[in-house]
Amino acid sequence: MFPPENPLQVHDRWMRQALDQARAAFEVDEVPVGAVIVHGESIVGMGFNQRETLQDPTAHAEIIAITQAAQTLGSWRLLDCTLYVTLEPCPMCAGAIVQARIPTVVYGTTDPKGGACHTLYQITEDDRLNHRSTVLGGVLQEDCRALLQDFFRQQRALGKK
Repeated sequence: MFPPENPLQVHDRWMRQALDQARAAFEVDEVPVGAVIVHGESIVGMGFNQRETLQDPTAHAEIIAITQAAQTLGSWRLLDCTLYVTLEPCPMCAGAIVQARIPTVVYGTTDPKGGACHTLYQITEDDRLNHRSTVLGGVLQEDCRALLQDFFRQQRALGKK
């Protein structure tokens, strides 16, 4: 009989999956943000940023993962799910999290220019809204931050973005 994983080990395991998605974004020259949605012990949705690829301003990792999870579960209500994302969600994604009724959000690194869970806004925890999410930040923070920094360093060296 194996001892049960502690919550931090569980969060690390799923955040590593989100980091894999972020690396896939990096490989196709997208801002490396990745997300997975977990229901029970299974990933039911995953995604990475595809704004450039799809020329769609809403093609954020979280939105893609939410859409996929809703299709997988056959419901727009993503109850009993946890969203893991490498970067603190923006206002659009935080709004989608609230609309999807996702109870738990775990993110890697903060977004000082657009974070809407803790940094600039607290949309997911706003008592004025009809749903709130428990939010935990800082899981594998250094790995998530380093990937973003490497990407933008590379973009500046190439004279992009």
